[in-house]
Amino acid sequence: MTAAPTPMRLTRELAALCHRDVEEPVSDPRYDNFTDADYDRAVAHVLGGRPQGPFWLFAYGSLMWKPEFPTVEARRAIARGWKRGFSLRIESYRGTPERPGYMMCLDPGGQCEAKVLRVGEETVEVSLRQLLYREVGCEEALDGVRWIDTETPQGPVRALTSYAQPHRLDIYAENRPLEEVAYGLARACGHWGSGAEYLLQTVLALETEGIHDPYLWALQERVAELIDQRVGKPHP
Repeated sequence: MTAAPTPMRLTRELAALCHRDVEEPVSDPRYDNFTDADYDRAVAHVLGGRPQGPFWLFAYGSLMWKPEFPTVEARRAIARGWKRGFSLRIESYRGTPERPGYMMCLDPGGQCEAKVLRVGEETVEVSLRQLLYREVGCEEALDGVRWIDTETPQGPVRALTSYAQPHRLDIYAENRPLEEVAYGLARACGHWGSGAEYLLQTVLALETEGIHDPYLWALQERVAELIDQRVGKPHP
């Protein structure tokens, strides 16, 4: 992918305008929320499908800038047949029922350039449980945790990723219009922070790695415009 053509329009100052204090909500009763025993089963399920060789994670969003645990190696990687999309409409974490937000997934089609992270063999089970605890809270979301093929400069890597076409979640929809997503991200905030901050941190992490995602770049420009319009301070 090519380098960013212009400076980012979405800044830390603009993203900060979206922040507000939000209490953590109760678990959504529509889903089969996991217990400790369910996480034990989920770990066993994922490890049961593990390919031979080192344990790799495909980090395409927040894992790039907020890893849950230490890793021992990182490589640039491309996942062909998958693309980033803010495809989950969320009412918690980085949104509320009054101001829903959006969370990034992998949708089918195109390609996604990101990183793969290698987990040390001695910490695989503990790290996987931490990852699932952070990313997966119910049976329906576990459906989007899958092993995918990626390409790295050192050769092919089969890596684990999450929210890859989680079609069992009724809050998931592929190819949401950019304007719909931008409107939500420019307003939404939950107990984990705002959607604008999430977008900002992801684009910054990618650009630091020399990865330019045209979809996310267009999205951050539109989110910045909408925040400017809302607070009445047009961006230069």
